[in-house]
This record gives sequence, structure tokens and C-alpha cells, in this order.
Amino acid sequence: MLTRLSTSAEIKPIIRKNVDGKDASSRGAFPCGTKIEFTVETPRMLGASAVVLRIAEDGKQYTDIPLDFGKTEAGIDYYHICIDTAKLCGRDENGLFYYEFLFLRGWDTLFTDSQNFVDFTLEKNSGGKFILLVHTEDYGTPEWFKGRIMYHIFVDRFCKGKGETGTRDDVVINEDWDNGIMQYPEKNGDRLANNMFFGGNLWGIAEKLGYLKSLGVGIIYLSPIFKAYSNHKYDTGNYLEIDSMFGGEAAFVNLIEKAKALDIKIILDGVFNHTGDDSLYFDKYGKYGKTGAYSNPESIFKNWYRFKKYPDEYENWWGIDILPKLNHTVTSCRRFFTGKDGVAEKYINMGIGGWRLDVADELSDEFLDELRETVKKSSKGEGIIIGEVWENAAEKIAYSRRRRYLRGGQLDSVMNYPLRNGILALLLDKDAVLLSDILKSIYASYPKCVCDSLMNLLGTHDTERILTVLGDNGKDNSELSNKELSVKRLSNEDRKKGIALQKLAAILQYTVYGVPSVFYGDEVGIEGYHDPFCRKTFPWGNENTELLDFYRKLGRLRQDNGIFVDGEFKVEFAEGAVIGYSRFSDEQKITVIVNAGDTSYEYAAKHKTDLLSGRTYGGTVLPMSAVILR
Repeated sequence: MLTRLSTSAEIKPIIRKNVDGKDASSRGAFPCGTKIEFTVETPRMLGASAVVLRIAEDGKQYTDIPLDFGKTEAGIDYYHICIDTAKLCGRDENGLFYYEFLFLRGWDTLFTDSQNFVDFTLEKNSGGKFILLVHTEDYGTPEWFKGRIMYHIFVDRFCKGKGETGTRDDVVINEDWDNGIMQYPEKNGDRLANNMFFGGNLWGIAEKLGYLKSLGVGIIYLSPIFKAYSNHKYDTGNYLEIDSMFGGEAAFVNLIEKAKALDIKIILDGVFNHTGDDSLYFDKYGKYGKTGAYSNPESIFKNWYRFKKYPDEYENWWGIDILPKLNHTVTSCRRFFTGKDGVAEKYINMGIGGWRLDVADELSDEFLDELRETVKKSSKGEGIIIGEVWENAAEKIAYSRRRRYLRGGQLDSVMNYPLRNGILALLLDKDAVLLSDILKSIYASYPKCVCDSLMNLLGTHDTERILTVLGDNGKDNSELSNKELSVKRLSNEDRKKGIALQKLAAILQYTVYGVPSVFYGDEVGIEGYHDPFCRKTFPWGNENTELLDFYRKLGRLRQDNGIFVDGEFKVEFAEGAVIGYSRFSDEQKITVIVNAGDTSYEYAAKHKTDLLSGRTYGGTVLPMSAVILR
């Protein structure tokens, strides 16, 4: 256990980072070749005779480097050190490092202890380290992606458009779009057919592009659209065929063309870690002419899977036997996705804006390296690659290996689940400090170009609906059966409370660094508990207009203020249930204050316009409200 040192603010050191003449104290990720100037201002009252930087590359031994003493002025000792990141990384040109500062006193040594890579306390023992991520010098993310709004669509449940579609004998069609209850297992984990469809298709999405444009949407992220047995399509049957129930290739080409005319990019869901057992490649049921690894021991796809005992025992994803896991150590398997004329390139050439990679932690470094090279080459550098990573991606360890997603050569962005966790902490637990720590730690550990491209989500097909979580106070409903959850709705009082909280959540989602991603229907008040209840049909004609108008306002706000594209970010304060942060550049500054508490918050700011209300700010942020001050 660390011994907490009781020191007043007057004797606490200040640590500053400077890069190219600008303050970089809130940042911790830089291109290789960057020279980082550290200045440590140490009050004489602390009694330190020297300051030492202790630094190590991830997994290696620490090195102690004394700082140079500069001067003493007004009772403050100034120490300096310059770190050359190129020398740190050597030939690798990228790396992950951890460091701390030691304050040597005659009777003991004090250590910096940081829980968010920015703020720190002084302790008697070594504690939380600061982070330094060095990425390749040429690493960047597509400029077109930054500043846009993303809309995540579960295709079968969004809109039943007019256009030719196919069907299957084993499909169950639910004709009750407005009130139909989707299939659900008796209890979680039970096998579920997932063969009930409501009829949403790609034609329908094209028909609703005007609606999406009214929200300010510039990116549509589609759930999987390749031929597959299930309604969710995460059990791919054929990667080279658009599912006919969604309208096939004709509907896909139509969507791409119409979206392009409105400057809307389409991103596809790449489920490249596993296939369905009912697929061209595995063909467990012989529907593909016994072409697959299971049905034909001589199949060209046989070594694309790992069989423990042929044919019935094989590796699968998380023990789900209908999802056999692909063996990407086999070159032909890997290159089918990553190589020239492979899956990734085919759809880039058809006009998509990029890929979201399902379960990115399961994909090898070799796979990701090759995929990026192909996507960037075929798109002239414009294709985006977003990974499904639920934790801090800079530090992510998967299967006992540290991943290098954000050091150049792999991902452009990740799904920002930590932000969702922080927003819920503020709104449900009234814990602004936790949200502040999450915002600071990500901003300090991700490259700036990644921060500007983060997929900021409040909900997905894998989570409960955000309105349900907020209206239900994050309640654990595990005691309820799936039958009960399938029809459970918020009371009028809880729904009203949930809408008020969701507005605050959306303000945060739209104004911190990154790109807001709206799960279809969140903007009109769709409710729903865990999967599959979070995948309800879009309530066309029964939208909650209060929420819808608010999301449209936020969309206009982002479009009208370029600072949200790539402006710098700083948390100004976090107290109780109130957080304040700023987005700024040399020319502009916007301050956002969110008060999730039940009392007013006084914040002095003269002659500021509140962009939410359009009125001059009066100095008070009311309970359960927010201001966006310019």
C-alpha cells in the first residue's frame, strides 16, 4: 500500500512538457524523432537536492537519468531534461515507454504517482507511471473522417425499402415492424436460431439518406452485410457476396452512389476472425456443395481452420461452435482478406470509406500490418481502419501480448468504450473525477490524430440502449427473465429522466475529442435491454421529437464550429457531478460545462454566448443541464 504524502499545493512540484515551443503537458504520444523538453519546477521547501527521470521501454529494465539543474528563482528550483524519442526507439522507430520522476532528499526519496498519465501525487514508494507512446513519423489518420458524425445501422432493423430482395426457405419473417418481438433465448447463452428477419435492407437505408443528412451524418457504419445465415450476419457465409435479403450487390452499389452524392461515406463491418459454420469455407451442412473444410477433407479451405479432431472438434470463437475460428497463420487464408484483390481491397475499390474490424484483439499483428498496407494503397491513403477494442488501446494486452495498434502500421482508430464508461460514471454515479481521468488518460496515451478520429459511442448492438441504462439508473436486471425483458419498458417518469440524462450524454459525446457515433434510433428514444433487445426496429412515424430535435441541434453545432474537428482538449475542472473542459486553438476557444448534479454550479465567464440556448451566459449552470460557451 502506498503511503500518502500530505503536501500542500505550495510545495508540490510542477512538471511541464514542451514540444516545438508549445506546451504538451497533457499529451504523451508523439512521432518518432520528436524532442520532448521536460521542465520540473521544484519548491525549495520540498527539500529535494536532485530530480531523476526513471524510464523504461515496456517490459524492460528502467534507466535513471538525472535532470540538469537550471536555476533558482523565487524559491523554486528549475530542472531540465530533453528526451530524443528517436534515440529511445532506435531502429524500431516506435515504442511504448513508462516513466516517473524521483525527488531525492537527504532522508528519503519521493516518487510521482499518476492514475491518469497527467496528474500526480508524491509518494514514499514507486506507483503509477506516466506513459510515452512513440509512433512512426509518417503515421496519420484520414482527414475526411475528423469532425464528422457517424451513424451505426443494424441493417435488418432500420428501414424496409422498396427494391428487389431475396429470401430463404428457413427464414422467419416478422411482419409486425412496429410491435414485433424479436427472437430471444430462454436464458442467456442458450442456442438461438437468429433466423427471424424484419425486412430492413440496403434499399431502405438509401431511402433515408435525407433523414440522416438532417442529423449532420457524414459516415454510415453498417452491421455486416455479407451473405450469412443469421439476421446479424456476424456468421459470414460468403465474404464476396452481399446478402440478397439486404438487396444484394445492386442495393449496395445504389447506396454507395447515393451516399457519395451527399458526401456520406460508408464503412463496413469486417468480421475476419471467424466465419459461420454454414459458410462456403466451412460448409458444415453441405449447402455449398461440400466445398468447405468440414464437409470435404480435401477442401482448399481445410487448413484455414484448426481441427483438434476432424471434423467435429475445432477451434471456435469463445466456445461458440457455429463460429469456427480462422487460422490466419496460413498465408492463403490471411491474404484472402489482406492481399491484392482480397476482401478488403474489393470493397474499397467499390467505394467504401473503410473498415471497422470486429474483435480486433483476435487479429494478429501480421494480419493487421498487411491489411493496413492494402487498404491504404488501394484507397490512396484515404481508407479508415477502426478496431473493436474495449479498453485503452495504447496499453492493450491480448493473449499475453502487448498490442501496437496505435504506433503506426495498424489501426487509425478504435471504438471508445472507455468514454462510455466515464459518461455513465458521471450521469449515474455523479463521479466527474472518473470521467476526467478517462478523458485525460486517453488524450495522454493516444496520438493526436487518433484522438481526433475516435469512435465515440454511447451504445452499440452489444450494449443496452443508452436511454434504458440512464432511465433505469444502470440497474442490474439479471433477476428478470428474457421473456420479461422482451416487453419491459421504462415508466413515464423514468423515461423522462432518461431523456434528460441522454441529452447530457450526447453533449459530452459530441464535444469531446473524436467523432460521435450514434446507434440507430438512439436519437429518437429507442429502448432496449441486453442483446437481442437492443436491436429493435426503427420507429418511423413514432419518433421522440424532443430528442430528435436535440440531436439535430448538436449536429449543426459541430458543423458550425470547426474547433470540434481537431481542436486541442483540456479538462478545466471536475468536481462532484460537474465537469468542465475546453476545445481550443490559437484562434478560438469553446468551454463545455456539464452539471449532472441536483444543485446549481457557479462558473464565472463574462460575455460568453451559450451555443445551446443562444443566450448570453449568466454565470450559473443549472442542475441537470449544460452550457457550451464561446
